[in-house]
Amino acid sequence: MKRLFSLFFLAVAMFLQAFAQNASHSTYIIVDQFGYLPDMPKIAVLKDPQTGFDANMSFSPGSNYALVNKATGNQVFSSAPVAWKGGATDPSSGDKVWWFDFSEVNETGDYYVLDVEQNLRSGSFRISPGVYNKVLKHAMRTFFYQRVGFAKEEPYAEKGWTDGASHLGPLQDRNARIYNDRHNAETERDVSGGWYDAGDYNKYTNWNANYVTGMMLAYLERPEAWTDDYNIPESGNGIPDILDEAKWGIKHMMRMQNEDGSVLSIVGLSHASPPSAATGPSLYGPPNTSATMNTAAAFAISSKVYLLIGMETFADDLKERAIRAYNWAVDNPNVLFRNNDASAPYHSGGLGAGQQEVDDYGRMTARLRAAVFLFEVTGDARYRDHFDANYRQVNMFEWNFAFPFQSDNQDMVLYYANLEDATPAVATDIKNVYRNAMLNGSENFPAINNKTDPYMAHIKDYTWGSNGIKCRKGSMFYNMILYNVTDQKQDHDQARKAAIGYINYIHGVNPLNFVYLSNMYQYGAKNGVNEFYHTWFADGSPLWDRVGESEYGPAPGFLVGGPNPSYDWDWCCPSNCGSAANNARCFSEEISPPKNQPDQKSYKDFNTSWPLNSWEVTENSLGYQIPYIRLLAQFVDPTFEEPPVSVRLPDLAEGRVHIYPNPVHTTLYLHAPKDQNYRFQVIDSAGKVLMESSAKGNHELNTSHLAPGSYLLVIDDQHGRYTSKFVRAR
Repeated sequence: MKRLFSLFFLAVAMFLQAFAQNASHSTYIIVDQFGYLPDMPKIAVLKDPQTGFDANMSFSPGSNYALVNKATGNQVFSSAPVAWKGGATDPSSGDKVWWFDFSEVNETGDYYVLDVEQNLRSGSFRISPGVYNKVLKHAMRTFFYQRVGFAKEEPYAEKGWTDGASHLGPLQDRNARIYNDRHNAETERDVSGGWYDAGDYNKYTNWNANYVTGMMLAYLERPEAWTDDYNIPESGNGIPDILDEAKWGIKHMMRMQNEDGSVLSIVGLSHASPPSAATGPSLYGPPNTSATMNTAAAFAISSKVYLLIGMETFADDLKERAIRAYNWAVDNPNVLFRNNDASAPYHSGGLGAGQQEVDDYGRMTARLRAAVFLFEVTGDARYRDHFDANYRQVNMFEWNFAFPFQSDNQDMVLYYANLEDATPAVATDIKNVYRNAMLNGSENFPAINNKTDPYMAHIKDYTWGSNGIKCRKGSMFYNMILYNVTDQKQDHDQARKAAIGYINYIHGVNPLNFVYLSNMYQYGAKNGVNEFYHTWFADGSPLWDRVGESEYGPAPGFLVGGPNPSYDWDWCCPSNCGSAANNARCFSEEISPPKNQPDQKSYKDFNTSWPLNSWEVTENSLGYQIPYIRLLAQFVDPTFEEPPVSVRLPDLAEGRVHIYPNPVHTTLYLHAPKDQNYRFQVIDSAGKVLMESSAKGNHELNTSHLAPGSYLLVIDDQHGRYTSKFVRAR
């Protein structure tokens, strides 16, 4: 026992010595955890919480801040932090904030922000033209993990996230039946392919079509961003992988289309973890106008893109299908279908989860979108005439207001305005209205210029899926460039700088100092999504529930919903959930946060499902993922080759020896220059030395015999002694 105590105090002494030699990490010094582009704003946010769950904590920054080059230890820039709004408290975050602006530093390298007086520092980050390249790849790869009916096998699926092809068993996707006549074999049809829509496995045609359209726009807006090396099965075939992935969704929609042009509305799938374990039947809903018209739009713009890359036969097929879908929807303008609606006339309770049907306005804008893309690929004036006669029904024109909840409609009219054969007066009207809506009022450029949000990513309303809304808002600024709304270089620079703030927000510049992407620790994140609502990565799963506790945690790169001030536990709580055991689940963990918080703090990293309904804040959705990758694609440089990510992942240790990954499952890699000698010890929480050895250069440390939990790695080298904490995952 005395030995344990002595070792414990030795470990404490080691920590104190490390702190004396190296600055302590501070959660109050907030940066983009991946890093910054050389020519973009770089502002560290220093926060002092005033309201919300962290109000009992406080921070007062010192008067001198520095940017430190990690490799050299040199302070390359310093200045005093500036109080946001003269020291006011921001109601959306509940924080007082200071800014440390180091935008003038543009040399590629690894850095951290240092509070010189208090010896406190931020996490490490990189300044580089390619800092977001790997982030985009993993965000895009989530679509591969969401594929229905496709085996996730190594080397395309990373170790830990392999699974067999799902929903291909008896009465599943290849021989699905209609929901209201499920015993009738004559209704069987192949509806395979597509993607799990979100944390649920259902396939909603309206949304699937919009995801395909979004991928096509992402490609057209910046073709050079998209490469053929995303490690999906189609990689290396000479086609950008985003278009290979989109084709998986397009093929599904082709199977959903009837000979008359109409398109089925939904496929409801069974659920299990992993997806291949789901054995229940697949049931589909009938055609409806909205699904058919949105599919017409997706087929039409896809026809353009695949023709551009030389796939003429595929492009021609898509164009013909788009015309048939459009004609059917015009002839049948009010065919509705509400899924998961037990009332007459639908009687569809249990079919899907989200509601795919839209209102009159949604069908009107879907037809406008299809008309725009069909006009471009056919040249038929009837599509242009319909658009010209009806585009002013879009709310932007009625309200002279551009806002992210209607970004798809705003994108659509801007797209038309840049077509070569668009009616000139209409094109001018569209650009003028959009320009005025962005430059005037209080929500767009004025919010940026007036520094309305201390975290530099203003939106007015935080709702379910706020992260998706953030990304859409960022793209609204970038539209000024993409769609030639203005030709002034100054306006372009301002738009680009405004847009990047929304990427920085997702990457950690927010009141939680939190990366809203899942399990990105091996790619530069220091604090991010460890768990989220998803049927595969289910609550309590020993394999996939939570990073550091489950063996693998969820797959990387999924964007979660984000802060949601309207979050609440289920209506049945606290005492009407059907049984004492269910009622007890209402109190299984604290729900404030996300409840009763300032808007930007209305989030919690949890996955407790029903009745705490964690999906209201943590569920992923392809409807968030697409706006994020579209915006992020504007800020990547695939021609810039970054060094191996391991070189720049120091975790918490400062010095010449870096460790990765963290959490670790089996092998912990110690990275050091090849001529660097050092000794290391692994110490458990009781202070016991479990491993001790010497090494030179890179070293592989087998941790498989360690029990799951937290450990200290103590390094002795020419720089002295320093420590790093690592987690041995289950």
